[in-house]
Amino acid sequence: MEMKVDELGGDYDPDLYRADTLATTAPLPATAQWPQWEATYRERGYHAVRGLFDREMVGEAMAGIDTLISGAVPQFRGIQWERAAKRLAESSDLATRRDLVRKLMYYIDHDQRLHRMAHAPQVIQVMERLLGGPVSVFADQALLKPPGIGREKPWHQDLAYFDLRPGAPVVGLWIALDATDVANGCMHLVANSHRQGGVVHFNRRDFQICDTELAEARVTAVPLQSGDALVFDGLLWHGTPRNDSDRRRWALQFHYARTSDMWQTKEQRHDYKERRLAIFGADGKDVTC
Repeated sequence: MEMKVDELGGDYDPDLYRADTLATTAPLPATAQWPQWEATYRERGYHAVRGLFDREMVGEAMAGIDTLISGAVPQFRGIQWERAAKRLAESSDLATRRDLVRKLMYYIDHDQRLHRMAHAPQVIQVMERLLGGPVSVFADQALLKPPGIGREKPWHQDLAYFDLRPGAPVVGLWIALDATDVANGCMHLVANSHRQGGVVHFNRRDFQICDTELAEARVTAVPLQSGDALVFDGLLWHGTPRNDSDRRRWALQFHYARTSDMWQTKEQRHDYKERRLAIFGADGKDVTC
């Protein structure tokens, strides 16, 4: 089986992640407080939610990741290794492999524990409220930024990657399995940035917003405890610095859209992709970075 190794990344200015403020977490609101919670979300583009998942569910999710990393599900092919893992990963024991994997992709149909996380009732309730109708999980990743070698994910908007009906809203859910902070690569974001709409992305260290666009931005870091989560708009500017610490940073990420906004045919998907690139670019919009 071919070993999928991430070849992106590179050096960057640490000031790109110099946070002006830290986000605070709060539990999901009671029914009476939902209108204000939703209004705040739409204004600033995110909420950091305390204790969205309990310790048992977090433990089950971690066990599910271990199962997939171990190779116990032969049909699963969605492992991406850090570049530093070349010639080490496939021959290593599980304990070593856990600190060499960068990302798992499209795994929820291969492990019921992870499937339950993506479809938990408290999650679907939030997504249906924010998106205004029946929703589908259309993207799932486990982001495992290993200690010492976990690379940066440069600043970007998630909608720059997704082929959906143009103008369709997307909500992301980023779940901390490990405690995450500035040192081990927690989420960083620019509040209210989703209100600018789509911005041009470039193929540099990744498919990303140009670094120079962050010069005047006020950055918020989002430290989370295990089981906490970030709910965020698909147009919100966000990124994560590399993990230079001796602690791993495991997180799950799911993206939700209205089921009616997803492509149904190959022709429709092609059209959606062309219209996405017309907004977000692919180094072809007569601008430089």
